[in-house]
Amino acid sequence: MFRPPFVARVAAGAAVYALEETRRLPVAAVNFPITALSRVLQTTMHVQQFVTSLALKGDAVFERLGSAPQEQPEWATFDEDIAPEPAVATNGHTSRFDLFTEEAPVAPVNGEVSPANLLLLETVEEPAADEPAEIEAPEVAIRYDYPSMTLAQLRARLRMLTVEELAQLLAFEQQTRARAPFVTMLTNRIATVQQ
Repeated sequence: MFRPPFVARVAAGAAVYALEETRRLPVAAVNFPITALSRVLQTTMHVQQFVTSLALKGDAVFERLGSAPQEQPEWATFDEDIAPEPAVATNGHTSRFDLFTEEAPVAPVNGEVSPANLLLLETVEEPAADEPAEIEAPEVAIRYDYPSMTLAQLRARLRMLTVEELAQLLAFEQQTRARAPFVTMLTNRIATVQQ
């Protein structure tokens, strides 16, 4: 088989390449504006990043030279600047009962008190002398940190408790905070276990 010289093979390859590129020309012509615009935007973005990095380096130089930093104006407050509100001890869990807070009864207006507010005022203004000084928590309440439990946490622990432990928690709840959802849940669980 006859093999042409190297220069002839390169010339034939260049002719085929030119023919292939000529066939791709309509597609390349359509894509050329998009490609050119993309390259321009990419170059612009690189220039902006370079200029910004130079400005940051300049800031570092002026900071080292001892120029005083700008003070934050009074109106510019950020979330980090605001003191956090005291959080309620919920151990990360909230229930719909945690949304309600006990509010003090409304003070009388012009000396008039509604019967409902009168009852509330009487219960709030009762002297604390009749109450025992300190109610001792049962062992089960201490073990599970019952005073700081949420309703959801109590619900999760109910199946692990015996009837005696449930009764101790119920008595402790009634003597201390007497929260209706807790009392109801403990009473219902005691009834279920006894059946």
